[in-house]
Amino acid sequence: MTGAPGGVPRPYPGDVAPDAADAEFWAACRDGRYLIMRCGTCGLAVWPAGACPRHGAAAMAWTDASGRGTLVTWTVVHQRYATSFDGAPPNVALVELDEGPLVHASVLGTDRLEIGMRLEAVFEEIGPDVTVPAFRPARDDPRASLAG
Repeated sequence: MTGAPGGVPRPYPGDVAPDAADAEFWAACRDGRYLIMRCGTCGLAVWPAGACPRHGAAAMAWTDASGRGTLVTWTVVHQRYATSFDGAPPNVALVELDEGPLVHASVLGTDRLEIGMRLEAVFEEIGPDVTVPAFRPARDDPRASLAG
């Protein structure tokens, strides 16, 4: 488990506090699966969990996603907002999933990021029963050799 020294769990990022709307997503993360919401009428994938812009919420359902995507951009967070964030400054990346939605997450396992690099989901346990998705360079991307 990653977190603060002494085993104090890191807090959830502010926009991922679990609630009834996305409980299935967080349960799947604990099982190592990446889910997206998909419209049962037109197939559009959306994130965060919500409604299809064309058909509303009635036909929406969680479905398994590939967990693969492309790095769109990123930033490195140097300001520590909680003492539980130890270690090297984290990056916050914008990843376009192969299914279409844009998601925010950290990219782990490399010191060098490149726009357009292929990524795959990994799951980081940050506290008891708290697992969040992150990404790493995809093993089949030629730039994966950048991984450290």
